[in-house]
Amino acid sequence: MKAVRIHEFGGPDALKLDELPKPRPGPGEVLVRVLAASVNPVDYKIRQGGYLSADALPLTLGRDIAGLVETVGDGVTGFQPGDAIYAMLDRSHGGYAEYVAEKAENCAKKPERLDFIRAAAVPLAGLTAWQGLFDQGGLRSGQRALIQGAAGGVGHFAVQFAKAREAEVIATCSGEDVDFVRRLGADQVIDYQAERFEDRVRDVDLVYDLVDGESQDRSWAVLKDGGVMVSTLKEPDKAKAAAKHARGVHYMAQPNGAQLTEIARLIDAGQVTPHIEAVFPLSQAGQAEQALETRHVRGKVVLEVQPAG
Repeated sequence: MKAVRIHEFGGPDALKLDELPKPRPGPGEVLVRVLAASVNPVDYKIRQGGYLSADALPLTLGRDIAGLVETVGDGVTGFQPGDAIYAMLDRSHGGYAEYVAEKAENCAKKPERLDFIRAAAVPLAGLTAWQGLFDQGGLRSGQRALIQGAAGGVGHFAVQFAKAREAEVIATCSGEDVDFVRRLGADQVIDYQAERFEDRVRDVDLVYDLVDGESQDRSWAVLKDGGVMVSTLKEPDKAKAAAKHARGVHYMAQPNGAQLTEIARLIDAGQVTPHIEAVFPLSQAGQAEQALETRHVRGKVVLEVQPAG
């Protein structure tokens, strides 16, 4: 099978198209014929030398996929060959490949409304948003959430999930994305380039920080006493959290097939839609990562690994 791997850390040209043996599913695993894989910031950060040491190389990148179950391992009961699935992969597997053997518990049936390209855009970003808002942030109906960085891969799901939970959503984004974020359902959209969100927002129950910069520190001013600050990027300041009687949470998303099933229900109900900025063939994985790293990307970038037919 073809797989895109890194043999050394570096720029986009470090990604090499290799020929590897097709994996076999172990107990509790399914072998998936990968049709599409999503590109996420974690991929280019690993490629640049973040998170892992050189002894982990060579390494196939990619944390989420959509495809067809080819075979199932011993003990798998929830899937059978031919099933259309999507998944966030565990850290020992990579999605930039024509086949991957993954734990069945990390997989879910693909949303029926989505083709494989759009389904591949969902798992990592969708689970990051879901777990940040609900598992870490405890967001409930009627609460007010400020989503910092609402137009990106995680942010555009966060807006839609929060609205589906009947929360009030205040979102920040650049001026060029204001209309896009409004269409996602945000109740209030603030162009961070034109105005300070502190001048427009007060007493939110949850701040969901997806922006790398000083906005997290500024967000304490708008968080209500006893609220929660959740970040995918850095640990919220403990002293500032204590002064607000608030919780500060930094987390990394984990694979979860059951939550992907819940997300698929929302998608099939028309409450959530992934947005695709660009699609590249597997052979252009380097260009895809470079686009995500250097361009202003709205939504997701996806690799078409092989045709569905």
